[in-house]
Amino acid sequence: MLTKDFYFDLPDDLIAQFPSGVRGQDKLMHLYKDGRIEHCTMDMLPDLISPETLMVFNNSRVRASRCYGKTEDTGREAEFLFIANETPSGAEKSVWRAMVKNAKKQKPGKVFVFPDGTRAQVADNPDDMGTEFRTMIFDRFIDENWFETNGHIPLPPYIKRGDTKEDAFRYQNVYAKETGSSACPTAGLHFTEEMLEHLSAKGIETAYVTLHVGLGTFLPVRAENITDHKMHEELFTVSPETAEKINRAKREGRPVLAVGTTSVRTLESAWEGGNVSEGGGIKSGTRKTSIFIYPGYTFKCVDKMFTNFHTPESTLMMLVSAFAGRDNIMNAYQTAVKERYRFFSYGDAMFIE
Repeated sequence: MLTKDFYFDLPDDLIAQFPSGVRGQDKLMHLYKDGRIEHCTMDMLPDLISPETLMVFNNSRVRASRCYGKTEDTGREAEFLFIANETPSGAEKSVWRAMVKNAKKQKPGKVFVFPDGTRAQVADNPDDMGTEFRTMIFDRFIDENWFETNGHIPLPPYIKRGDTKEDAFRYQNVYAKETGSSACPTAGLHFTEEMLEHLSAKGIETAYVTLHVGLGTFLPVRAENITDHKMHEELFTVSPETAEKINRAKREGRPVLAVGTTSVRTLESAWEGGNVSEGGGIKSGTRKTSIFIYPGYTFKCVDKMFTNFHTPESTLMMLVSAFAGRDNIMNAYQTAVKERYRFFSYGDAMFIE
């Protein structure tokens, strides 16, 4: 299967540049796996979900990881998106891997100074050469407070503006708890505290996993054949409590609804063994995944999915196509364009069952 099989025409004016006026007041497309489509709104979602459903959310919190440093010698500014903490255990100085604009110009040994005076040097890491990434060695240990002071919310590149004070809370899920993502698990942006209370009042059970969104989100599929694409590893955690909730739901024949593609990837990565009747189930713990889900994949845990509308030719388009069928997804996206749904992070939503 080819990457171009997941291309669709999208007018630029349908790419949401700002969040909706009020969180949770978005369009919702209800897509059935048989291809049927219903046009709804987010406030209708609790009535679309059967009470026996277990909903699983990703509670990762976005780090203010977009930072601007100036070269120590010339004062020229460069933009960094810090993605992975690679600091050795017990080290007094932090080591981070970052995506860097104009990476070819950022050669080993170059020193950058950040707004609070912290200095960081480009390391001589062979793995960085020929890529958009650079390994940065800071002159001291930095923590989350450092990012809050020096960083910006890392809005995705298709949002053609700088971040604002509003983005500091609108580009975070209301239930976000564990800081570590370089991009928001944006399906959750549609949920409010009131919506979560409404779901609970209906008897719908909820659980949380953590997957920190990293390199895989930012790299396009450059391979002509999708099977040649390699996903980067991302860290995820499933608590014993969440594992027990999911395994109990599967044993009882209740549907598991994953909120967001990151939740889908976490649950499918954490599943071990065959189906539940054969002793298979979710294993708790923290580990890494590079799972790549595309058509032909057999889902082991996820029965239903809530998600946003994704970019053409992306791994996320391939994942939802694996879940609902490529033809169904392509038709749904064409319908969304016709009906002027808003796309991507700050856009509208889709519920697939």
